[in-house]
Amino acid sequence: MIARAPGKIVLSGAYAVLEGAPAIVAAVDRYVTADTSRPPPLLTPEVRAALGSDPAPWFDAGPLRNGDKKLGLGSSAAILVASLGAVYAAKTPFDSDEALREAVLGPALLAHRTAQGGGSGIDVAASVHGGAIVARKTESGLEVRHATLPADAVIEVLFAGVPASTSELVSKVRAFKARAPHEYAGFIEDLRSGSEEAEQALDDGSAIGLVRALRTQLRGFSDLGERARVPIVTREVARLADAAAEEDAVVLPAGAGGGDVAIYVGTAPPSAALVRAFDAERHERLPLRLGAQGLHRVLA
Repeated sequence: MIARAPGKIVLSGAYAVLEGAPAIVAAVDRYVTADTSRPPPLLTPEVRAALGSDPAPWFDAGPLRNGDKKLGLGSSAAILVASLGAVYAAKTPFDSDEALREAVLGPALLAHRTAQGGGSGIDVAASVHGGAIVARKTESGLEVRHATLPADAVIEVLFAGVPASTSELVSKVRAFKARAPHEYAGFIEDLRSGSEEAEQALDDGSAIGLVRALRTQLRGFSDLGERARVPIVTREVARLADAAAEEDAVVLPAGAGGGDVAIYVGTAPPSAALVRAFDAERHERLPLRLGAQGLHRVLA
């Protein structure tokens, strides 16, 4: 059995999603493929947590990498989802891919949190469901609904080629929360406001509203990173954000930040001058389509 699961990009809600704010996540058309007819090249901690001693399938995560570098598109979640999808589909004749997704989501969320010691699970949900989703962490799990990105929004993904560890970044922010809880709460409240504005912009179909909401989050990321002594917004992204603001657009970290990937969001494509700035700051524009198909089976 062969199954595929997409990578993802976090558009809105990083850090605040851990405190119950809404996050916007979109699947991208770069897939991990898993095949139960072959042994795996390695066993990831997430797949081990999900399958235990049961055989794991072979997988190919090459589309989510650039040579030996991860692209920052949620490869660990996509490997897990594709692997479980292939294993489950090999055992059960699901009537549809949607039924397969429903079967995989819960175990995948549990395994991912177990292996990573927590987290929101939004990357897993995006890899399972595909498309664009709004997700909220709740006491009982993860609340997810499908969403539509504004038709007039121009969104580009920028790859910086700088490795960033989400778990390490989040760990340092948690350490800041422990030593300065009231100050942390203030930053999170600002980020929550921007996250809720972004959710409303999607419901209104407003690209301009989305840009404004993401600018609010950009300021929140900068403030939180400075106080927590974590490079959420790198110097390169900060300079690109200043340049994008002159075009009524925004550039900000995608997800936890720290390098890795960033996003451009505007109501028009970036100008030639801004594209040159991307190149100058060594941020490569990735040819990605957002809203890609979620977990699905592939005919051999």
